[in-house]
Amino acid sequence: MGSRVHQPMENEEFDFILAKADGPVLAYFWGIWSEACKEMDPIVREIADEYGTRLITVKTDITRCPAATKRYGVTGAPAFVLIRHGEVTATGDGPMTRGQLRELLDANL
Repeated sequence: MGSRVHQPMENEEFDFILAKADGPVLAYFWGIWSEACKEMDPIVREIADEYGTRLITVKTDITRCPAATKRYGVTGAPAFVLIRHGEVTATGDGPMTRGQLRELLDANL
């Protein structure tokens, strides 16, 4: 992933990123085993670059961050959770096109 995409290695690191965020956070829940996630990775990277400092993007491995995965009700990968000040403002399940992900973000940022 690009430099604008954070990749927490454990639940505590995920929570730290959320606690320090002063704006919206897009949590992209993924699994290494998922072909759909492999297709989503470049789209998420492009979105992170496009939105720049307006959005913090966090690529979250559902097996390494099980508490975060459970907390946000994620049951499969890929999944997207938009969080602002600790509150979920939007969610999306399954693979999305670049346009669909932009629509989700633009309607909720």
